Amino acid sequence: MSAISEPGPTLPVAAAEKKRLSLDWLGVMPFMIFALLFLVLPTVFLVAGAFQDPQGKLTFANIANLFQPSILNAYWISIKISLASALLGAGIGFAIAAAVVLGGLPAWIRAPLMTFSGVASNFAGVPLAYAFLFTLGRTGLVTYLLLNIFGFNLYAHGFNLLSFWGLTITYLYFQIPLMVLIITPALDGLKREWREAALILGATKNQYWRMVAFPILWPALLGTILLLFANSFGAIATAYALTGSSLSIVPIVLYAQIRGDVLQDPQLGYALAFGMIVITGISNGVYIWMRARSERWLK
Repeated sequence: MSAISEPGPTLPVAAAEKKRLSLDWLGVMPFMIFALLFLVLPTVFLVAGAFQDPQGKLTFANIANLFQPSILNAYWISIKISLASALLGAGIGFAIAAAVVLGGLPAWIRAPLMTFSGVASNFAGVPLAYAFLFTLGRTGLVTYLLLNIFGFNLYAHGFNLLSFWGLTITYLYFQIPLMVLIITPALDGLKREWREAALILGATKNQYWRMVAFPILWPALLGTILLLFANSFGAIATAYALTGSSLSIVPIVLYAQIRGDVLQDPQLGYALAFGMIVITGISNGVYIWMRARSERWLK
């Protein structure tokens, strides 16, 4: 009779697995500490300050002050700029990504485009503002070339970099690359069989996009637009360096309330920040939900 093999000791193996798993957590600890110090704790501090008076007592007066006409107007201007830059960035970025992924462009263009998009989507703040001032300012390079070569005075025809559309165009520098980075994987997920099946059944190219491609891409498109909206809604360094106080958007009004010499009211600044957190939080939440829905379609 053959001997029955007995199972070997499993406790040391289990202990080793547990030890390895516990050591794996050390890899993400720097990220968790970073997020706690620079994201979670400041957010909790701002939310708590929005519901406190200067003496630290609970109050809703700061939230009620958000409904002042000047503050509501600042929110409205910020929403319009964010929406305009999000829609334009999404449209242009989608066209670029579709041309590279689905169009007839050479394959070697994709790698430089994605590399540039990764860099440009993170290029913001004071350097971006100065770059546009040197390019499209009153004495900028493009303004100079248009005037001296083509005889076209850009500012005489109503353009102003320190205005609504000037700030919107500036935001497009990082909105378009961000759209390219996010929508490219969704376009890669469109299967060739879907297009071939639509063409075999007699659908035209426009019908394929209208009835097959866009319904599948719609969650990803809408979610990305919301992400672009949130991305520009909270930008302050670029807007402040470019327009100063000439354009009253929420981040600039918030800065004036916390750090200003005339309008200083830190508690109202906390309430303004709380309102921005609510708006961007809703936008990012809907984006995450839409992205998860799109990924289920593209699997």
